[in-house]
Amino acid sequence: MATLRDLRRRIKSVQGTQQITKAMQMVAAARLRRAQDKVESSRPYASKMQAMLDNLTRASASLDHPLFEKREVKRIGIVVVTSDRGLCGSYNHNVIAETERLIKCYQPDQVSLIPVGKKGHSYYSKRACRIVLRYLGLGGLLDLGQVRSITNDLVNLFLSREVDEIHMVYTKFLSAVSHKVTTDKFLNIESQEKAEGKQVQVDYIFEPGPEKIFSTLLPSYCMTRVQTALAEAFASEHAARMISMSAATKNAEEMIEDLTLVMNKLRQATITKEMLEITTGAEALKG
Repeated sequence: MATLRDLRRRIKSVQGTQQITKAMQMVAAARLRRAQDKVESSRPYASKMQAMLDNLTRASASLDHPLFEKREVKRIGIVVVTSDRGLCGSYNHNVIAETERLIKCYQPDQVSLIPVGKKGHSYYSKRACRIVLRYLGLGGLLDLGQVRSITNDLVNLFLSREVDEIHMVYTKFLSAVSHKVTTDKFLNIESQEKAEGKQVQVDYIFEPGPEKIFSTLLPSYCMTRVQTALAEAFASEHAARMISMSAATKNAEEMIEDLTLVMNKLRQATITKEMLEITTGAEALKG
């Protein structure tokens, strides 16, 4: 049976853990607010960019651009967006589970993985998976230089025909307590309205020509897609970590209460026992 000293030591240890989880919860909440602002500001821009691309694609259907090229899928690239650190509940597990579901749709030699985050890279580097690119150490912070680098690498991977399609698996941010793992096709580029079966004919006069417009628009469009996906994923990561640390803090508080109750009962039993011993000794002396 634990002694009073053991219980006090245990309570002190749990209190130290509680302070750490509380601090991590507050840090995650602060980062979530900033990440949520970036998500909310990037969504309208991404929506307008998609609408502009759909309009131009519809108006210049005869334009042949390499990023629109639809090929027979002999090799697929999958971008797996996970976190660099743990302590965020089932966040990484859900992303990896969705990635595994997508991988099962193809032969193992058809899949090329591009992990973003140490957790995804650590998981797939220990398995028989082909990793062609990796991006580690982002730390849940959106950096435009890193976004540009990732976008250029993915576009070059597609244009060099190393892969015939690129899909992104990431977590879409819905609210501070809700997020959903999503799989989006990144390349080849497809019109959203065409994918949804909508066809609206609009006539445009291009100035300058459509080739020049697309050569300027498409790099920005691809970068916006990557930036939006990472912003959604990072906001979801901070939200998951905040919830996880909040639960850990609450559990520590409950554990401290239970240990304190046990300690008080043990102390009361010890005092009662000592009083009985004193009383018994006094009666013995009287006898």
